[in-house]
Amino acid sequence: MLEGVNVALGVTGSIAAVKTVELAHELRRQGAAVRGVMTDSARGIVHPWAVEFATENEVVTEITGSVEHVDLCGYDGWADVLLIAPATANTVGKIAGAVDDTPVTTCATTALGADTPIVIAPAMHEPMYDHPGVLEAIDTVSEWGVDFVDPRIEEGKAKIASEDAIVRDTARAAGDRPLEGAHVVVTSGATSEAIDPVRVITNRSSGKMGRAVATACYVRGADVTLVHDGPEVPYADVRAVESAREMLAATREACDDADALVSAAAIGDYTVDTSAEKIRSGRELTLDLEPTPKLIDEIRSTCPDLPIVGFKTETTGDEDAMIEQARNTLERVDLAFVVANDASVMGADQTKALLVHANDAARYEGTKAGLGGEIADSIAAVLSPNVTDH
Repeated sequence: MLEGVNVALGVTGSIAAVKTVELAHELRRQGAAVRGVMTDSARGIVHPWAVEFATENEVVTEITGSVEHVDLCGYDGWADVLLIAPATANTVGKIAGAVDDTPVTTCATTALGADTPIVIAPAMHEPMYDHPGVLEAIDTVSEWGVDFVDPRIEEGKAKIASEDAIVRDTARAAGDRPLEGAHVVVTSGATSEAIDPVRVITNRSSGKMGRAVATACYVRGADVTLVHDGPEVPYADVRAVESAREMLAATREACDDADALVSAAAIGDYTVDTSAEKIRSGRELTLDLEPTPKLIDEIRSTCPDLPIVGFKTETTGDEDAMIEQARNTLERVDLAFVVANDASVMGADQTKALLVHANDAARYEGTKAGLGGEIADSIAAVLSPNVTDH
């Protein structure tokens, strides 16, 4: 997600600084090079040696005649993005007022002047986060183009966001954002059809692939709507659904102003009349299954010009057969392209797939996060140059 990105990691005097070492490791696991910058207060919580160990780079603890702030965040500076995590109320206020009395705030002023992207992950007690002056400072800095990773409000504290959220927003800030201005709708995971108040018919889909696509589209600048039977996520407008019909209705509504649809969900092919009461066990039972509407067909009928990415799952393991089935669906529904994969990858983090276009098919093998990136890049290519025209 951060391959080739240089991250200047600013650390300030919140107790959340104890998480800095693991955050630095995660940034590097995602491909980034990291250099630390610390305030005096932060040094009282986590030792610079720990940050040096985590980043494998010397840590800036003071601004000297070497003008470290310019080297890192100035014109043609080393950093592609300045990430301040954690950021105290004091630091956010100083950035808003251009007060440069710590290495971190001095780097922030330099980055703002040089148009180097900045991401701030606040961490403080909740009453401080609710202070009118702090909120005004956040609004001011946001208007200057700084991205904030919203904290988690728990136990009277505005706790620093998760590592995943910080990494995701850092990648978005540092990237080219080829999907900037686009609204991408993604369906994800399994649907379920109620047999009675206790039992359902469903499938083995975990939703990992759909969430990976949604994340990749967000990182590339898109506004994402995620339609699934799953948790709220901070990077998308989530439409919670359970059945195939609910997913169709929510997707149809979301596609009213969409630029693309990625139909990654494993939508149930059959539904059943639901019993109002629990069916007693211990006796033979026959269920009358009825087919559910095909989502991509229904959306195509109401959105004839919408680029749609389809998924086709097979169990044969025969690549030629997978491509043939994918092309049949592509032509029948006039899809942008189809992602064909084998059912054996359901629930796994790794995957193998074929990206099938009208005239070619590209193989992919690796993580679902990586495949999500490939799909998002292909969507950007399909939408370009019209993605920012509205």
